Amino acid sequence: MKLTIFGASGRTGVHAVRRALAAGHEVTAVVRDPAALPADLGDGANRGLAVVQADVMDPAAIEGTVKGRDAVITAIGSREGRRPTTVCADSTRAVLAAMRATGTERFLLTSAAGLHAGPGDDPLTRFVAKPLVLQRILRHAFDDMRAAEEAVRASGLAWTIVRPPRLTDGAGKGRYRSAVDRNVLGGLSIARADLAAALIDLAADPDAAGHVVSVAG
Repeated sequence: MKLTIFGASGRTGVHAVRRALAAGHEVTAVVRDPAALPADLGDGANRGLAVVQADVMDPAAIEGTVKGRDAVITAIGSREGRRPTTVCADSTRAVLAAMRATGTERFLLTSAAGLHAGPGDDPLTRFVAKPLVLQRILRHAFDDMRAAEEAVRASGLAWTIVRPPRLTDGAGKGRYRSAVDRNVLGGLSIARADLAAALIDLAADPDAAGHVVSVAG
């Protein structure tokens, strides 16, 4: 496939780029600062990889990065901690606008499992941990992600929202669990490497379009 990955220099994005290249895909990595990429992902370091510096908040500036792509993935996350932020929603809206302008259809948004308590969660998680703890502590980040999800659902594109739980930076298991339109029972965490594998797998899965897919280790 021809893939574009936004947030490619982030902790999840780097894994997604590596995973896509390992699978033989052609990757456009869109970054704010190319120097933030690891040396093995520097421009020209890999055949099949193009590194593009662009302002993701400007739809016109990123149209060329999404035109003609089989799928577009955003792994952009907020770095504001508990402070108000709109980075996920604003960047998502810009990417969606660029995709509509160029006729590109397949889009994957990286969101968060903690955003929604519901089917698939055990009672403690559903009625205590998520609504009374996570959603209060991470209120601003979750408000941002919720707005991003709403924009995706209204986009008219072939979208998939991917919701991981707590992300870890350790070695991945080389596998992951997933659930469609419900949460993963006991899904407390997932390694970023395994989340990246799920993103690349789902990008190639047309049956995932129009669904929320929760993933966990």
